[in-house]
Amino acid sequence: MRSASATWTVIAKLVADTVAQSSALFRGEAEQALSAAEAVGRMLIAAGHLERHPITLVAGKVHCEITTVSGTAALTFEENLNPPPGAAGAGSFTIYLPSPAPLEDQVKAAAGGHARLSDAAPPTPQVEAASSVPLIDHAALRRAVTER
Repeated sequence: MRSASATWTVIAKLVADTVAQSSALFRGEAEQALSAAEAVGRMLIAAGHLERHPITLVAGKVHCEITTVSGTAALTFEENLNPPPGAAGAGSFTIYLPSPAPLEDQVKAAAGGHARLSDAAPPTPQVEAASSVPLIDHAALRRAVTER
């Protein structure tokens, strides 16, 4: 169990570690963005908003939703603090802050404090479409067998 401040520190480290996977991005920029959002981040955590409305990091192939757990659920919850893979090729990133009704103005102000923060709804994750090309070229196999 952590305080809201300690929880924000963990979230900031996770985001910075994820962004740092990219050679085109800088860990310090993620840390600066999260520092600009720290006050509202602690409010979102303390009020339980991050239990229902995630912070979303979008960086390259990463679409990471970060939530918190509180109360008795926090005693048994297994957290995963490993940076998600997929940010290595990212050329940019955005941290989408949830904007629940009582904190809309504070979130908007925080998002205005850094170019990498947004109070807009995050984009929906892109799902790779299944290929319609067959994995096996049956005609090529038949030719290979008949040519023997």
